[in-house]
This record gives sequence, structure tokens and C-alpha cells, in this order.
Amino acid sequence: MIKIHSIFCILYATLEISMETFEWDMADNINTQEEVYAYLEAALEENDTETLFDVIGAIARSKGMAKLANELGLSRESLYKSLSQDGNPSFNTVSKVLDNLGFQLSIKQKISA
Repeated sequence: MIKIHSIFCILYATLEISMETFEWDMADNINTQEEVYAYLEAALEENDTETLFDVIGAIARSKGMAKLANELGLSRESLYKSLSQDGNPSFNTVSKVLDNLGFQLSIKQKISA
């Protein structure tokens, strides 16, 4: 008699072998102004600065980091570094990037549950 654990191990091994993985970059999937807005809105709803900065970095990469940096009067390297996962962009940098993309930050009162 075959134990259930053994069958599970065989199925798991089979599934693991047949699964393909690939790298996914958010920047490759941001093509329209509506998509930029949707990603920014979703990031802001998370209420997490790291998520917001990741999204802004992906949007910047989708638009072309060198072009964006040039339009902002920054070096590509400094913009890329500040918007990277290890970066910590200033509020000024975030504001400039959002402005360049056609957006601005606004505040609304939180609705209590």
C-alpha cells in the first residue's frame, strides 16, 4: 500500500519540475497614463512608502530613466539610485517625478470604520 505522503511527494516533485518561472518587471507592464494612475493609486492605498517608491521607480523605468532624469535636471544615476529598492527619495524628488508624469499628491480625510 502506498502512503499518501509518498504520493504527495511524487506529485509535488512532478509539479515542481514542470513549472516554469520568469522574471516579471512592473515597468514592462506600464504603458498608458491610466495604468500609471492605477499603479500609483494602488500603491497609495497600501499606505507603505516602500511600495510607493517601488511603483514610482517602475513608472520611471517604463518612461525611460535617462529621459526623466534629464527633464528633471538630475543625473540618471542619482535618480535611479534614489528610486531603487535600496533608495530613499526625498519628498522633493517624489514631487518632481509625479509632476513630470502629470500627477500631484493630495490629501483626503480618512473615513473611520
